[in-house]
Amino acid sequence: SHIMSEYGRMTDTERDQIDQDAQVFMRTCADAIHQLRTEAHKGVQSAQVKEHRTAVLDFIEDYLKRVCKLYSEQRAIRVKRVIDKKRL
Repeated sequence: SHIMSEYGRMTDTERDQIDQDAQVFMRTCADAIHQLRTEAHKGVQSAQVKEHRTAVLDFIEDYLKRVCKLYSEQRAIRVKRVIDKKRL
């Protein structure tokens, strides 16, 4: 329990770094999905293959959007706590 109390809490600097890294990662993922979408429609393919690739990329993009939303909600809670702490 001593180890948990000593290492269990993150500093604001560590949280800020995680936020920064998360934003970069989410942007990188969005760019990669866009690039994959562009590449998926190049070349001669059947309509079924195009439809399948579009569906897979839509699913991945939707998943990323849900992750981004969850991240935003958690970040809003953190910001609210900081504001509440400053008020006290």
